[in-house]
Amino acid sequence: MWEQWLQNPEKSKVRDAFFQIHYWTGMGASLYVFLISISGSVIVYRDELDKRFSVEWLVNFHENLLSGSTGRLVNGMGAVCLTVICITGAIIWWPGIKHWRRSLTVNWTVHFARINWDLHSALGFWCFVFVLVWGISGIYFCFPSVFDELYALDPNDRFATQSLFQLSQLHFGRFDWLTEALWAIFGLVPAVLAFTGLFICCRRVIFKQPSNPHTPSV
Repeated sequence: MWEQWLQNPEKSKVRDAFFQIHYWTGMGASLYVFLISISGSVIVYRDELDKRFSVEWLVNFHENLLSGSTGRLVNGMGAVCLTVICITGAIIWWPGIKHWRRSLTVNWTVHFARINWDLHSALGFWCFVFVLVWGISGIYFCFPSVFDELYALDPNDRFATQSLFQLSQLHFGRFDWLTEALWAIFGLVPAVLAFTGLFICCRRVIFKQPSNPHTPSV
């Protein structure tokens, strides 16, 4: 099984199981991820925008989907989906020894379908940590009680409190002007991943194209 995973991961049943989870969860949550990604990227500069525009509705959308506690619940489930998509994506990313270097870059000279796949694969790899942090911190904002176990492990509450505070800060990148700029840019990555992933799904369903970009038909 290990040899198969290294050489031909597309033939692994375990990988196929994770792929199915990634595929269906990604397709179902694509619109949510797209909108939350864009709104989150914009409200990084909430304080600056408040001086010229009213962005409270956008903040409310990002936090509660404009629907109060119900929206917060849906948002939490969306954060869980994003985390699942991120982790399963990391597992199925491995393309095999022969192709792993190719999966780190985008070949802009080929046809659109291949560019789309390369972009999805490369962005998913290089921005994995960013997306995972946003997913986990999103779960924390919506379901804080899930993280109560951290306090049980820390009798003085110092480590747990500091860790959760840093997690909150990492969600918005509110450290200095540089991190804010980076978060605003990288905050758009989930939207790009949602678009490219949905294109892959539609191509697979509508045109019956295989999901493996290393086959000749892609």
